[in-house]
Amino acid sequence: MFEFSVIGGRTARQIIADHRPGIVSEVRETYLTHRAGDTVNPDSHFLRFPEKPDSRIIALPAYLGGKHGLAGIKWISSFPRNIERGVPRASAALLLNDYTTGYPFAVLEASQISAARTAASAVLAAEVLTGGTAARRVLLVGGGIIARNITEFFAARGWTFDSVAVHDRSPEYAAALADHTSARLGYAPEVVSDLSAELEKADLVVLATTAAVPHIVDPGSFAPGQVVLNISLRDIAPEIIAESYNVVDDVEHCLKADTSVHLAEQKYGHRDFITGTLADVMRGDAVAADDKPLVFSPFGLGVLDLAVGAFVYQKAVETNSHTVIEDFFGETRRW
Repeated sequence: MFEFSVIGGRTARQIIADHRPGIVSEVRETYLTHRAGDTVNPDSHFLRFPEKPDSRIIALPAYLGGKHGLAGIKWISSFPRNIERGVPRASAALLLNDYTTGYPFAVLEASQISAARTAASAVLAAEVLTGGTAARRVLLVGGGIIARNITEFFAARGWTFDSVAVHDRSPEYAAALADHTSARLGYAPEVVSDLSAELEKADLVVLATTAAVPHIVDPGSFAPGQVVLNISLRDIAPEIIAESYNVVDDVEHCLKADTSVHLAEQKYGHRDFITGTLADVMRGDAVAADDKPLVFSPFGLGVLDLAVGAFVYQKAVETNSHTVIEDFFGETRRW
């Protein structure tokens, strides 16, 4: 009852690497559990710094019912200038709490958890929205850790592409992602420099940047029937959002914090451009045609972190790759 475990990032990443298809299934089930109302997913809380306006630390508390019955919180920082230091932008910890007693029972290094749930969500959306695991051409915009994880999940789920294009405003990062997808995953990517010229060429576009404001602003940037995974949330101008079908993970959560869909709501004063949630599409309650682009914008739900964290925790316990902290709780009897 009072055991407390620590699971480090290397352990988490290895478990994730060994079980990516299963994690996509966990994410799918969690979306449906959330749609059924068996979750509590409050607003994220942002800690911002007056002298570092581009940096933040976010708290995502949540409760996940269904087969899990656990609570927890992810505490994740985003310091974009870390990239200039050659270290990852994000770092995180995930605390898991027992639902019966409220006692925390594990803490996990969660940058791996967060990246995995983001990537699994993206690849699940690609499968649901395209109806398969193949695309003629995929364009990866952003050459960072999230894009790397997404390509790893694509490969693990057996996705095939006739061609792969990679774009980043930093040629160094674009080349690094291209090398990774070639050497580790068996794809044959090409680095492209002119983003505007490439957008319409791909039938699947993945946006995984650190953009704080829209930079894809020209009407008609995306083609009818094109699927756009708007993972970084703020790359697309509201005018483009308004002329597209839009699928989100959760409407209330996604329409905030100046995401592209939030900007569209502010500009036009309504939400009529929202087609539905991904779970709605999975259940057949929301349908998009191919006469407009289809954009998926996931704000990122804390319940997904709990699902992936619980999965990693269980595998770590099964393989005895967790570290138990003896006597973590100073008192275990009331008297």
